[in-house]
Amino acid sequence: MNLLINIGIVLVTFCLMECVTWLTHKYIMHGLFWNLHEDHHNKSHSFFEKNDYFFVIFACISMAFYIVGTFVADFGFMFFIGIGITLYGFAYFMVHDILIHQRFKLFSRTNNIYFRALRKAHKVHHKHLNKEEGECFGMLFVPMRYFREARSSAR
Repeated sequence: MNLLINIGIVLVTFCLMECVTWLTHKYIMHGLFWNLHEDHHNKSHSFFEKNDYFFVIFACISMAFYIVGTFVADFGFMFFIGIGITLYGFAYFMVHDILIHQRFKLFSRTNNIYFRALRKAHKVHHKHLNKEEGECFGMLFVPMRYFREARSSAR
């Protein structure tokens, strides 16, 4: 039973991270810390961007959950929250940096409807070069209109 609870904590955390990502992206990255995120919306000639600090920030948060969950709570629920955050971070990296932005030239020929919808939503987000008037702040959950567009463009 404990195993199922721990898996549930990981899965719920993973899903909640999409909400955290949306809120962080809209109100922190496009708000208070726009100075770190701005170079991501403008063509950068460098492999690394100031925006990459957000990976470090979320990695530190995840590590804090691991540390507290391991040493303070003896592999309590916080450890499994850390796993959920880490898995979401890995998924975010694979989708955002590899699939969408092609920082590494992998999966460049994927033609899956979900991935086409995801790319379109992200492209719409990036059409705004300033911090105002943004849309599509999430990563893995894509609005249905982009699925409809991807489905119709596949025909």
